[in-house]
Amino acid sequence: MALSFDARLHLGGFDYEAAFDADDEIVVLFGHSGAGKSVTLQLIAGLLRPDTGRIANDGRVFFDSASSTNLRPQDRHVGYVVQELALFPHLSVAENVMFGMDGPRSERQRRASALLERFDLGGFEDRAPRSLSGGQRQRVALARALGREVPLLLLDEPFSALDDSLRRTLRSELLRVRREFGLTVLFVTHDLREAHLLADRLAIFDQGRILQFGPREEVFRRPVSRRVAELTGVANVLPGVVVARNDEHIQVDVSGLRLHARTSEAIGVGQRVEVMIRAERINLRRVEEAMPNVVAAEIRDEHAYGAGHTLWFRPLGDGPELEVDLPSRPYEVLDVASRKRWTLELPPEDLHVVAAD
Repeated sequence: MALSFDARLHLGGFDYEAAFDADDEIVVLFGHSGAGKSVTLQLIAGLLRPDTGRIANDGRVFFDSASSTNLRPQDRHVGYVVQELALFPHLSVAENVMFGMDGPRSERQRRASALLERFDLGGFEDRAPRSLSGGQRQRVALARALGREVPLLLLDEPFSALDDSLRRTLRSELLRVRREFGLTVLFVTHDLREAHLLADRLAIFDQGRILQFGPREEVFRRPVSRRVAELTGVANVLPGVVVARNDEHIQVDVSGLRLHARTSEAIGVGQRVEVMIRAERINLRRVEEAMPNVVAAEIRDEHAYGAGHTLWFRPLGDGPELEVDLPSRPYEVLDVASRKRWTLELPPEDLHVVAAD
């Protein structure tokens, strides 16, 4: 079910302009609060009207400024779940799920019961929403959104009010539901882990614009700018100058250290660049070996957090300060706690180089 989205809007002091597509996948809209993520869902759902543009799904035009088309929200046939859920407190669980369904009551009751079974809520039909846990209410909201057999599901930070264990459960539930129902899903979040878990493709929003849109790993590993790197949690963004290049690699001087990276057609010798590497892609070695991109460094600070450790290194000679993430098991096997000095390896294939802003 292909969604085609292209819209521009001036709303008070906020200027919005974005275009992307989605088809039988989960597209995560990621960015800080106020970046334009929720506005995107409201434009698709018909709760906001663009100034100009065109929005269509599966061949049905929702909005087209050129032809003055603007379908009512109830005619757009999309499921929409907001953070507050908006379950009707005076209706039972089954009546909430049936709300908006067409057809005879007996058929709507059958469909509601089947949906509740799929969300592990069988037998909850007559319960009041207030008697449910947060995770159960969230599943009722998802069941209601799917009650009209919609091809497009819009989810606006639906798990943000839940604790971590419930969020993990419901993320897995969402992946299962998307596969079973064959849905296109747009999912708004500002949680980096959530974006990485759920996204087939990722749209990075900032100040009403999409800075990068593409497959999840491409966006996380190869951000197009320093700003995208910052938003997606790239801890090491290192300014440098290109000092040599050939058909396979470029060499970049970063604080006196020469780093080898994959070649880029758009970058030439003498150009100022940003060298990026994620903290989890840097390797710790006990001894310096004859290989490119190694720097002798010592730990200046570290933090432990549950399943891993974040280490901050200062170079013993030329080179930049670096941040390294290490899972608990390698941390213990390497016995990192017993020594301060290490050799850090920055694999060339994990370095990403872009022109400096």
